[in-house]
Amino acid sequence: MQLLLIGIGGLCGTIARYLLDGWITDATRTTFPWGILVVNASGSFAIGLLYVLTVERGVLPAELRAPFGIGFLGGYTTFSTFMLDSLRLAQDGAWPLAVANLAGSVLLGLVAVLAGVALGKAI
Repeated sequence: MQLLLIGIGGLCGTIARYLLDGWITDATRTTFPWGILVVNASGSFAIGLLYVLTVERGVLPAELRAPFGIGFLGGYTTFSTFMLDSLRLAQDGAWPLAVANLAGSVLLGLVAVLAGVALGKAI
């Protein structure tokens, strides 16, 4: 049953990523991959919050960690897409944008996971 729930979570996370990335990409109309940046940052925030609420605080049942953390957030976040977008920017000669994407995603992801942990501890 746990594997089925992880699979369903992954399916839902993948669809959520596709929709959010597409919406942001259509709205910004730039070469910078804003959609993937937002997906990765919000996924980092969510996994920090999930960790605190399931592991540290025990507010949510531990059984939710795998379907939501491994399943949904595993399908939702997009490290491989993030790396490909960065490579494509560099190959196109847009080195400043490639570096901004790499640094911004890492820094924003770290800040987001810290914010998720902080929110989880505050509630």
